[in-house]
Amino acid sequence: MELQSLTLLVDILDAGNLSQAARNLKMTRANVSYHLNQLEKSVGAQLVRRTTRRVEPTEVGLRLYAHGLAIQNEMRAARETITTLGQGLQGRVGLSVPSGYGQMVMSDWLIDFKRLYPFIVLDVRFENRVDDLIREEVDIAIRVMPEPPPTLVARDLGQVRYLACASRAYAEAHGLPATPDALRGAPLITAGVVGRQLRVSAYQGTQREEVMLEPTLISEHFPFLRQGILAGLGVGLVPDYVVEDAIASGEVLTTLDDWRLSIFGTQMYLLYMPQRHQTRAVRTCIDYLLGRAKPAA
Repeated sequence: MELQSLTLLVDILDAGNLSQAARNLKMTRANVSYHLNQLEKSVGAQLVRRTTRRVEPTEVGLRLYAHGLAIQNEMRAARETITTLGQGLQGRVGLSVPSGYGQMVMSDWLIDFKRLYPFIVLDVRFENRVDDLIREEVDIAIRVMPEPPPTLVARDLGQVRYLACASRAYAEAHGLPATPDALRGAPLITAGVVGRQLRVSAYQGTQREEVMLEPTLISEHFPFLRQGILAGLGVGLVPDYVVEDAIASGEVLTTLDDWRLSIFGTQMYLLYMPQRHQTRAVRTCIDYLLGRAKPAA
């Protein structure tokens, strides 16, 4: 059994199919398939089950995967030790952060991190996708969700509080909804929703209400949502960090303050793969982000 073939099995299973593994490894699909066949012949057992779209490990393949992953991680750690010997902290960190929280809160954190560690390459993606959170190019993902995926390690970054709010001018001209159900009659400003309707859950003690709403201004760009709220275009349903300074100045008023609103979930998590090798740069970034989030949690 060749070491290269064993680590190739890891790459194939991580990629999910032979074609993607070939692209990741910059090899032809036929070459990847050949090496996999040779490994299966040397082992004397089928290691993966092939379908038209995916490959899945057999029991033997899963056991060999664990060994191959351990070897691959040790090799990466050894390379990192050699590369950084006698030098400052280096490496690359791929980050996927929510568009709103990333733009309005985490940007300052990441600038400060870059100042502290100038030789670390930060590759930051502002996105809200929930499928396939941790890809090959992403080491750490930050997401707001009700429950973290069971396949990932989740570190709690604290709660996100959603507000119903509007500009003072809008409130004086139109009034503010006094109940969750009254939100139906207001022009609503919020982040992107699936389909036309937005499901909002509202909690007051043991009481729970759920309303289906149709926003009139929708965007993934939270500074734009903030502009819409300040311009008096309607009632915003946004996280508190979007308008907290405008609330402090009295420019924006809140309503439904006795209710806890939940839209996309109220808990923020830092997520990463449990078995992927973490470089010193990635570990340092994780510790830094956890430290910055704790005061706000």
